[in-house]
Amino acid sequence: MTDPLSLTLGALADPTRRAMLLRLSQGVATVSDLGAPFALSQPAISKHIKVLERAGLISRSKAAQFRPCRLERAPLAQLTDFMAHFAQVTEGQLDQLETYLATLQPKGAPT
Repeated sequence: MTDPLSLTLGALADPTRRAMLLRLSQGVATVSDLGAPFALSQPAISKHIKVLERAGLISRSKAAQFRPCRLERAPLAQLTDFMAHFAQVTEGQLDQLETYLATLQPKGAPT
């Protein structure tokens, strides 16, 4: 079994799936709505939907003959938390670089 973060990252690796998630960020949509902008077959669209479902990024409910898709935010929140760590690391490194560069400035030089 793959860990949830790996499933999320794998699902987000494809631009079609990212576009589908962007569409769902605006509200609930049917599979047909999600596939409409793409020149893909219905089976290809279904495969993309299944990858997003497996990653927990979307859920589908049954309403009459329709199965509307809904964005699930929990996996995205986990990804945000993971990436925030690296943002802090990067900021810390930039702060260290700034400090180091300041030591290289001649005394009395404008900063």
